[in-house]
Amino acid sequence: MKKADINLLRIFAAVVEAGGFTAAQSELNLSLPTISGRIRDLEIRLGVQLCVRGRTGFALTEEGAAVYDEAQKVFAAADGFDRRASGLRSAMTGQITLGLTDNTLTDSRAPVEAALARFCDKAPDVVLTVVTKPPNELLRDILSDHVQVAVASFPRQALGLSYDDLYIEPQLFYCGAKHPLFHRDDADIDIGDVRLHRLVARGYWGARDMKIFAIAGPGAIVSDMEAEARLILSGHFLGYLPEHFARRFVEEGRMRALRPGLFGYRAIFQLAYNPAKARRPVVAAMIQAVLTELRQA
Repeated sequence: MKKADINLLRIFAAVVEAGGFTAAQSELNLSLPTISGRIRDLEIRLGVQLCVRGRTGFALTEEGAAVYDEAQKVFAAADGFDRRASGLRSAMTGQITLGLTDNTLTDSRAPVEAALARFCDKAPDVVLTVVTKPPNELLRDILSDHVQVAVASFPRQALGLSYDDLYIEPQLFYCGAKHPLFHRDDADIDIGDVRLHRLVARGYWGARDMKIFAIAGPGAIVSDMEAEARLILSGHFLGYLPEHFARRFVEEGRMRALRPGLFGYRAIFQLAYNPAKARRPVVAAMIQAVLTELRQA
């Protein structure tokens, strides 16, 4: 089978697994007309209608379901060939991408630099890329093989990936020194008091951050911890931050945690990867390095 045909099959499989053309756009990073055109090309090549789409939604035809099943066999065979071909080359060459979330450098529980050192000692000829993205984007990139290994706390897990628990990151609810609640005793602060003020939510953790307060929506949404800290320090917002990240602001008297026993929670950080790709020697070496250095007993 030609490489172009396999690419068309992968687009078709992505559409099926996403549940439709529109839902597959972000995963494939292709426009709706482009996806539609690729599926039409595949139907012409195969001489069958693969799916129906319209006001009633997306559905596979009987032929489409059969093609999807056969495509999985093609992908498995192609991956097997890639692994065997890789084995013919030096086991520790090529490149790998490690994905992280922002602002973990100050967390003593996350010695990522030690994991990187361990990996580089074992694979000095590998080109290493490190990217920092929100957890949902990291999972998407693992599925598309743009990232092979990621370390983050994942509010939602993508099916088909493996997740290994690493460590716990305490999350506390913070108030800036200019905020009206800053000088109030914890004993005088309850959920009702907090609801009267504007709250910050991280875009990828919004439901988790707002759950205890049962409010209609946050007063601000951010994509990273630094932006949230700035809003809290402004004195107009309350919000969650990792304890290690907020520590310096607390020590400077610019921020305090409100009711840690009530509002605080523990975020589980995990190692995520595609088990089908973990057989690659380079990926296996990175997984082992992260587990050795970051996994808590």
